[in-house]
Amino acid sequence: MNLADSIAKALSVLLYPLFVPTYGVALFCYAFHIHVLPLPVAWYLIAIIGTLLLTCVLPISAIGILIRRGKVKDLQIADARERTIPYLYTILGFGFWSYLMISILHAPLYIGLVTVGATIGISLVAFINRWWKISAHLTALGGLFGGMMSYCLGIGALPTWGTLCLWMSVTLLLMYARVRLNAHTPAQVCTGWLLGISCTFFPYLIASYVV
Repeated sequence: MNLADSIAKALSVLLYPLFVPTYGVALFCYAFHIHVLPLPVAWYLIAIIGTLLLTCVLPISAIGILIRRGKVKDLQIADARERTIPYLYTILGFGFWSYLMISILHAPLYIGLVTVGATIGISLVAFINRWWKISAHLTALGGLFGGMMSYCLGIGALPTWGTLCLWMSVTLLLMYARVRLNAHTPAQVCTGWLLGISCTFFPYLIASYVV
């Protein structure tokens, strides 16, 4: 494996779809504490640990069991035909995550809609995957980008150009990595990214004009 392939594989692991919600909630907790309203430490801990358990540990544990049973080859699940059952566990975990953030922690509307949008997004990926191997990696990263935009809209701020450039650079690198590893086509990574943004940004954008 050459250097380019090693970097592509490292990016795919670092930005594994089931890690991204935890990254997003951790970023939200940091930004909310600094720029909006400091909350009790317990709130942040429950939000981050709950997100980790429900959107990462639960699905990965299910995938691990499937690997031991020979139903799935590895965590990357390169074969689209093997993704159906792991997606069902993932959707279940995301559903409980939305309930945690909205009903238990009473997160702001823009965050609650992001969690619901992320759940809808992963459900759509699971559905589309039956016919076309859309990129879950880019859907997750697009969802994180959409969540960031929802947060900015929610607090009445704009992301800096530096933040936008960094985000687009990471997006393009991950797109290249997934295509480089022959995991997806350019159309599959671009569509995944657009799907992720649509599911996590447009719901709050619409709600902000309706409410």
